[in-house]
Amino acid sequence: MTTRTAPKLFTHDFILSFFAQFTFSSVSYLLIPTIPIYLSTFQAKGGEIGFLVGILSVCSLIPRPFVGRALQKIPERTFMMSGAIVYIFASIAYLLAPPFWPFLIVRIFQGIGLAFFSTASYTLIANITSEAHRGQIISYYSLSANFAFAIAPYFGMLFINQFSFTFLFLSCAGLSLCTSLIATRLKKPEGIPIRDQPEKKEPLFSLGALPAAFMVFLLHVIWGSLNAFFPLYALKQGISNPGFFFAILAITLNLGRVLCGKLLDFYDRKKLVLFCHMVTIVSLIILTFSHTLMMFIGVAIILGMGLALLFPSFIVYAIENSGSARGPAMGTLMAFNDLGIGIGPMIMGAILQWTSYQMMFICLALTQVLNLVYFYYTIGRKGRGENHSTCRPSHSKSL
Repeated sequence: MTTRTAPKLFTHDFILSFFAQFTFSSVSYLLIPTIPIYLSTFQAKGGEIGFLVGILSVCSLIPRPFVGRALQKIPERTFMMSGAIVYIFASIAYLLAPPFWPFLIVRIFQGIGLAFFSTASYTLIANITSEAHRGQIISYYSLSANFAFAIAPYFGMLFINQFSFTFLFLSCAGLSLCTSLIATRLKKPEGIPIRDQPEKKEPLFSLGALPAAFMVFLLHVIWGSLNAFFPLYALKQGISNPGFFFAILAITLNLGRVLCGKLLDFYDRKKLVLFCHMVTIVSLIILTFSHTLMMFIGVAIILGMGLALLFPSFIVYAIENSGSARGPAMGTLMAFNDLGIGIGPMIMGAILQWTSYQMMFICLALTQVLNLVYFYYTIGRKGRGENHSTCRPSHSKSL
């Protein structure tokens, strides 16, 4: 009688990369509620705040396709360490760079580090994950950033309220150093050898990943705008620590991905994504009318339920439709991710400057409606949703 050994889900590299992603994401999330407030101390206007917040992601999207292509040959940990080192210097540079132009240069520099690390980290996970458990593992891996999101915004506000912005930026440098040290312990995975396809030009963009990437773009227009402007809106409504909203949101995200991550592999994924889209739209509509802490908590819970499986689903769609070119697929997906985070605050900052917070939230809800419509007509209508375990990736379609 033979026995089957279940594939090991949590490998050595998965665990190390999980903690590296946690410390790296903690830096970004420490700055989410605090950077807009820091800029407001220099009397920056809404449009300027939106531009300086968003420029990091806009600049990070440019290197991502090149990083994705380079990952076909260069080990992921090399880019992860490089990104962490860039974050160390950027965190220290914040101490010396006042708005506008010096601060802008630091944000651009940090954006490059973000491109290096996150593109490489998700490519590593895509390469070491078995096909049968891809949705589940990616959902679990996303928890690393969610755990950081649960606590870092709160501590970011605590640092500036109890200590100073100097203490905040030095803490970011320390966490970036921890990320670099963890990344040095990663093995050198074999990945997808480019020599198996000698006649093909190394891809830069993955066309197979574009539909998922566009949905990620729209999703992160919303995400980036909330990160940039909700702290200011909450302070205006008398909430002393907006980080509490992000903590509740992150806790809901974590619970959703822990409890429901398996559904991406064993249930009709299209129905799940449609449901999550609709829940997200409802939460943004409610946010339009919210002005108390309890209402904000309710919005955070509903929004977290909607977002829990959306981003992991888009990653799985991108991987499934990009064949062996997983580096370019992640580069394409993360580039659109950054474009949304960067453009969102810029557009919504301009809307806010000319209208109101309520109108801005309505625009975010309409953005998610567009995302729902796009998903329905590009993926949702193409027959019944397949379980991931029975799906076959299509041939790679890359430039």
